[in-house]
Amino acid sequence: MIIAFSSEEDKGLESIMSHHFGRCPFYVFVSIDEDNTVTNVTDEPNPFANGHEPGLVPKYIADKGVNIMISGGMGPRAIDFFNQFGVTVVTAASGKVKDALNAYLSGQLKGYEPCNEGGNGSDDCGQKSKQKGGIGMGHIEN
Repeated sequence: MIIAFSSEEDKGLESIMSHHFGRCPFYVFVSIDEDNTVTNVTDEPNPFANGHEPGLVPKYIADKGVNIMISGGMGPRAIDFFNQFGVTVVTAASGKVKDALNAYLSGQLKGYEPCNEGGNGSDDCGQKSKQKGGIGMGHIEN
């Protein structure tokens, strides 16, 4: 299984989670075996961080074989695209990637709540994980 994380830096499991999926500077890809053991971790710059057409980033992630996408926040269109590609979306993650990974694997982090995307580049993605108490706290299980 491959889990992708939106992140602010390229430090693998030590990276800080990004509050916004599409405009994050980096993605961290974590391969997990059937015993939930990490087998590989890679960082990649987000090639669409400075702008993209709807659907390009979810397709980019899905084309990498990702099963689960974890982010601090994500807009409803991206969530719809991921659903079409068969990728599970999880939002309201904060802290380090390793903390979000452990919370997800232990069942504390699950489900999603879409951000309100503003047409002027503003949205509430950065507020979702803060308002919901951080990892796994109070978001909708879907």
